Amino acid sequence: MLLRKEFKFEAAHNLVRYHGKCERLHGHTYRLAVLLEGTPDGEGMIMDFCELSSIVKERVIAVLDHSYLNDTIPQPTAENIALWTWKRIEASLQRPNCRLFEVRVWETASNGVVLRASDPVLTEEGERRP
Repeated sequence: MLLRKEFKFEAAHNLVRYHGKCERLHGHTYRLAVLLEGTPDGEGMIMDFCELSSIVKERVIAVLDHSYLNDTIPQPTAENIALWTWKRIEASLQRPNCRLFEVRVWETASNGVVLRASDPVLTEEGERRP
């Protein structure tokens, strides 16, 4: 079973290692979805929506909302925002009955990325993890 919670935040960025329109400073209304995979516990929940919301707001939204993303994420593509988010929340969401399954980031209504637990992702050291 999957549990999903969505968030929005406003932020500016520029892609310094990209040559095109997005290398100039600009902003987005980002949409973020966090999905947990698990089984309902004794209370009948994978995780309380309020608890999930609190973790994501404290560890991600409070840092990124109304910010210049380049101050936090060196090349703030949607892909790198998803990876940064994953690293910020994964340990806090681990429970005996559930785990982080997926992070989705939309830069616009029609452009976004999906990062899943099964995806090989680059670590900061350039190594791949399963």
